[in-house]
Amino acid sequence: MSSFSQWVLVNRFAEITGYSQNAVRHKIKGGVWIEGRIWRKAPDGRIFVNLLEFERWVESSALVKAF
Repeated sequence: MSSFSQWVLVNRFAEITGYSQNAVRHKIKGGVWIEGRIWRKAPDGRIFVNLLEFERWVESSALVKAF
């Protein structure tokens, strides 16, 4: 069984990526990241971020700037 989860809490996401928790919450609040794709709120109200979709977002931004 794999121990990898694509959905992680904001604090774990910050540890993995180097983004501050404040920066993550700012991207969520500002609508930079799409709810349901890059982030979602669990039934208990905690916010989770999808690591795979985050990587796609990073790569798409690089592609847009390249052209």
